[in-house]
Amino acid sequence: MDFETLRDRALAFRDELLARKEKIAPTDFGWYPYDTMANVFHLDALLSGSRREVFDELAGTRVADIGAADGDFGFFLAQELGCSVDLVDNAPTNFNGLRGARRLVEELAADVRVHEIDLDSQFRLPAEHYGAVFFLGLLYHLKNPFFVLESLARHARLCFLSTRVAQVAPDGTRLRDQPVAYLLDPAEANDDATNFWIFSETGLRRLFDRTGWEVLDFTSVGCREDSDPRSPDRDERAFALLRSRRS
Repeated sequence: MDFETLRDRALAFRDELLARKEKIAPTDFGWYPYDTMANVFHLDALLSGSRREVFDELAGTRVADIGAADGDFGFFLAQELGCSVDLVDNAPTNFNGLRGARRLVEELAADVRVHEIDLDSQFRLPAEHYGAVFFLGLLYHLKNPFFVLESLARHARLCFLSTRVAQVAPDGTRLRDQPVAYLLDPAEANDDATNFWIFSETGLRRLFDRTGWEVLDFTSVGCREDSDPRSPDRDERAFALLRSRRS
């Protein structure tokens, strides 16, 4: 299946899921408010060559959606590709304490299981091996990204990853070509104390290499000139498809 077909199926699934969510809207909590299915557009821009058919390899396999919010993309993979899906997130920092994901498990009856795991304090995934892990928008929320990526490389063949990156520090110092990371103050970057490390692109690529990953595809979106780690209008996001050298 070419990625254009997968993208169209994902967008149709999004519309159906949004309608279902509206119909069963809970009164004791709110759904995650952002469109996580929109990542399919970024994956469309990311994947090149033979990798545009990579989801054919994942059909029917076990995958993990880590930092999954309500798990929308994971439910798509389960219902449309027959994947067995582990939704992994830390309930205290999840938007609704994972109640949204659990409500959808009840509603959709898909092959999806919800797991509460704090990746910073205990890295123990539910399965020993995954065809792929989806690690979108999570890396900069981790205190120890090296440990987590190295551990993932032992459990997964592929990793779809996105994270915020920066080309300059807040004072204008050039970061892009240096293998560095900027440690945010709790009041920076949307005043969100769960934000920690913002890597330069060079630093991120070195992190991939040292934790056991080969970069198959890489792109960035958003502010692609003089992005910085804290300004809302200078937000750049890197997307990567990685293949483990250790699993």
